[in-house]
Amino acid sequence: MIRLGGWCALRPRGAAFPAGRRWGAGWPAGRECGRALRVLVDMDGVLADFEGGFLRKFRARFPDQPFIALEDRRGFWLSEQYGLLQPGLSEKAISIWESENFFLDLEPLPGAVEAVKQMANLENTDVFICTSPTKMYKYCPYEKYAWVEKHFGSDFLDHIVLATDKTVVSADLLIDDRPDITGKWPTAGAVTTLPTGTGKPA
Repeated sequence: MIRLGGWCALRPRGAAFPAGRRWGAGWPAGRECGRALRVLVDMDGVLADFEGGFLRKFRARFPDQPFIALEDRRGFWLSEQYGLLQPGLSEKAISIWESENFFLDLEPLPGAVEAVKQMANLENTDVFICTSPTKMYKYCPYEKYAWVEKHFGSDFLDHIVLATDKTVVSADLLIDDRPDITGKWPTAGAVTTLPTGTGKPA
């Protein structure tokens, strides 16, 4: 889901961003007068097709192992559902997104890149991609930057925020697929997140 002030709407994972949507309409109450609206956009599951990319690589690497079809995915944590499917499968799942080129090879979700580019061009609106790195960081941070450069251009590299705890990042709006955003700053009332999808890594 996406929430801007008092307006919100459901958007299933993988669904195209609404064309022509005036993202700047209905700015959050309490925003400092004269300051640009600051928007954070999650990467995995919002801009990049994490679930589809994972499933393709999982089936290629472990062709004899059971897998969960996209339509059968439940819950946010992908590794938890795989762990329930078969002992040891959670670790195999995690090894996929910890491997080289996983994040770099992710395909953009339909309409997502175009929508963010349009939003970034709105007057008085600053857009940042705010994404959480994996704990095994050998490839993830570099590949996330490379993915943004590939799909948004080098000028957008200054608009990337890597943060495990997104509540410490000051913003007016967060577009994220995680249903619950918790962290060290419990009073982050100006930033409200609503889920856009069903699953992500542990």
